[in-house]
Amino acid sequence: MAPTRIVVLISGSGSNLQAIIDHCQSGDINGDIVSVISNKADAFGLTRALRANIPTQVLSHKEFDSREAYDEELAKIIDSCNPDLVVLAGFMRILTPSLVQKFKGKMLNIHPSLLPKYQGLNTHQRAIDANDEYHGASVHFVTEELDGGPVVVQAKVPILPNDTADDLAQRVHKQEHVIYPLVVRWFSEHRLTMEADYAVFDKHPLPAQGVDYN
Repeated sequence: MAPTRIVVLISGSGSNLQAIIDHCQSGDINGDIVSVISNKADAFGLTRALRANIPTQVLSHKEFDSREAYDEELAKIIDSCNPDLVVLAGFMRILTPSLVQKFKGKMLNIHPSLLPKYQGLNTHQRAIDANDEYHGASVHFVTEELDGGPVVVQAKVPILPNDTADDLAQRVHKQEHVIYPLVVRWFSEHRLTMEADYAVFDKHPLPAQGVDYN
């Protein structure tokens, strides 16, 4: 089975990128990261990619007049890599519908909440403020709805009495580094697909919250 060609989009430190790099290098994921693309030239994730001999590209959103113009150029760059899978790993951009449609069914994202709770930003503090018992992370297929695509896997962490948002974020990140490579591996093994509005794993439709990793 040919390795899955993976393009990863980042904006920051790239810790989830590193987790996926590690699993590709160990052979746990039958995949090759063929390019890492960032909208920020100073993203540390680019350094992680270079250390792993992965080609990198920077496409700054500041050089474009509109979101549509940026995403049109981004789509061309991604397309030139001939990817089987596009992984959003801390890519802090809201994607236009045309870009999402182009890669529908082969674009994944990870979001720091138990979706559908807390779409958008500041999820850790929002979970604390709501007195939730649990928080966590969700890996999902990307659709036009922000953080609204079919969920594949969720991992929960308990919210402790004296947790700050940073405390909680650190525990959630540890779970992210487990479940994101897992989902990429499933995709690379052709066990995971997306139908109209739900995810399918081993030929079985997944429930709305996906697989409970815990």
